[in-house]
Amino acid sequence: MKKTVLLRVNPQAPEIEKVRVAAKFIKTGGLVAFPTETVYGLGANALDARAVLALFEAKKRPLDNPPIVHVCDMKDVCRLVEEIPAKAEKLMKTFWPGPLTLIFKHSGIVPDVTVAGLDTIALRMPRHNVALALIRESQCPISAPSANLAGKPSPTTAKHVLEDLDGRIDAVLDAGPTVVGVESTVVDVTVDPVQVLRPGGTPLEALKDVLGEVGLSSAVTAEKPMPVESVRSPGVKYRHYAPNANVVVVEGELSAMVDKVNELATYYMRRGSKVGILCTDETLGSYRGDVVKSLGSRSNLASVAQNLFARLREFDSEGVDVILAEGVPLEGLGLAVMNRLRKASGYKIVKASASSSV
Repeated sequence: MKKTVLLRVNPQAPEIEKVRVAAKFIKTGGLVAFPTETVYGLGANALDARAVLALFEAKKRPLDNPPIVHVCDMKDVCRLVEEIPAKAEKLMKTFWPGPLTLIFKHSGIVPDVTVAGLDTIALRMPRHNVALALIRESQCPISAPSANLAGKPSPTTAKHVLEDLDGRIDAVLDAGPTVVGVESTVVDVTVDPVQVLRPGGTPLEALKDVLGEVGLSSAVTAEKPMPVESVRSPGVKYRHYAPNANVVVVEGELSAMVDKVNELATYYMRRGSKVGILCTDETLGSYRGDVVKSLGSRSNLASVAQNLFARLREFDSEGVDVILAEGVPLEGLGLAVMNRLRKASGYKIVKASASSSV
């Protein structure tokens, strides 16, 4: 087992000597976890096929699940793609750097393993000084899926990274907790209208404000597993974001949802299960469970998104068997939150109504 080096850096003004230590690992085919504004990513030189393969192995990630490639300037975009459609230019001008990933047709310099054998590549420019400094010092685009074991909740702190990958990667740049808390929005710009393949840190409403018409993949709002033959976006084909505990998502009008969660909690506790309840500030005092945690206020879905993965990991540390998760509105960042919760549950969704029962 290798020793994973922990490098603590200032998130606003990262110490360049520490960034260069991490960049040396990238340049020599190594793996470095680093913060972005969304979650921590696990980076490898995107143009080094052997390094990218090692990234898949470290994460235990299926080889047909393409990682996002992170860049720090437009020169890399031009090198990595066949063409930049006009709508993509408009999105990059408005949202980059930021939590938006764009799907392009890739150029011939990109190794097959980096794009999982597809003819497309997922690119984004992160809005985080540490991430941008690492890319610059590494002098290459960086492939970086989330820095966790495949299928587990994404990491929003360096501690989360080490829980999953200590001894499996070369280094972690620790700049404290991430701000957005859910991954980037993924938009396919090779189709017209452009299509959201994964909701994330850039809300659908903001994309529509810029482009007008924006399509939404049926997988984004799916309430059951969907057959996916070829994966154009990370976070689509496999079970993702899942803690060790079983997750059940309860959706519906707020008071009916509270009643149903309490009903289910009683049912599971009578069967001897340790029950966790994932709720919001407005309902925190309404539940009877072994462990009750709030994501934040329903009136601030940004805070709900920011706390989501950390709370799921906290339930694991408390040893709960079942997590009953309250639904939130499918608007703004709530769309990304619900997409992650439904996937974490393996689509175990209960619809609450005034007359419903277990």
